Amino acid sequence: MIYIAGQVALDVKGNIVGKDDYRAQSQQVFRNLKTALEAAGAGFQNVIKLNYYVVDSVDASEVFAVREVRDQYVDTANPPISTLLVIRRLFRPEFLIEIEAVAVV
Repeated sequence: MIYIAGQVALDVKGNIVGKDDYRAQSQQVFRNLKTALEAAGAGFQNVIKLNYYVVDSVDASEVFAVREVRDQYVDTANPPISTLLVIRRLFRPEFLIEIEAVAVV
């Protein structure tokens, strides 16, 4: 079992990616998840669960953007189960989304 703690939109240098841009932040988060999975000897084909934390200031229609980004990484015919929670804020106000993953190798 691989548990990946919540990933946010930080690049490898620790800079925020996509300030005020939900899609750009989602793309960076999935890149970070991919990097973490690969470091553990896994890939998205091993992911069985994704937990999404989205700040309440994000328009509900923008939540569909995360599915479009996710679909670039997962098997859309058999996607992992997921939970999406709307929260007041994340640990830094610039972050719009955080995602954690569970994978099985």
